[in-house]
Amino acid sequence: MNKTARWTAVAAAALAVTLSTGCSEVQSALNKGGDTKCSDYLAQKADDQRVTITKFIKQQTGNDNEPAGTQVDLSMAAVQGLCAVQANKDTPIKNADLAGILIKK
Repeated sequence: MNKTARWTAVAAAALAVTLSTGCSEVQSALNKGGDTKCSDYLAQKADDQRVTITKFIKQQTGNDNEPAGTQVDLSMAAVQGLCAVQANKDTPIKNADLAGILIKK
């Protein structure tokens, strides 16, 4: 194996390990926040949902400060409930609303 191929293999392995360990920095960087589809949000683990909602709140407020834990908890519950009943599971969480419960967008 030549030197370039070896380094490529090492880099790929390191990336795979980083992604599989659930590194919060990687999750945050790849996370779409409010643009996350309801179907993707509902498929996430609770920790990943927290990262998604935190990023969504930061996008909505335009503030990079960490939101209060209770704000994240309440937002998670609201998005969870709205996404669970959305007629269109491709609806981004920022657009999940009561009208979307009955109307397929």
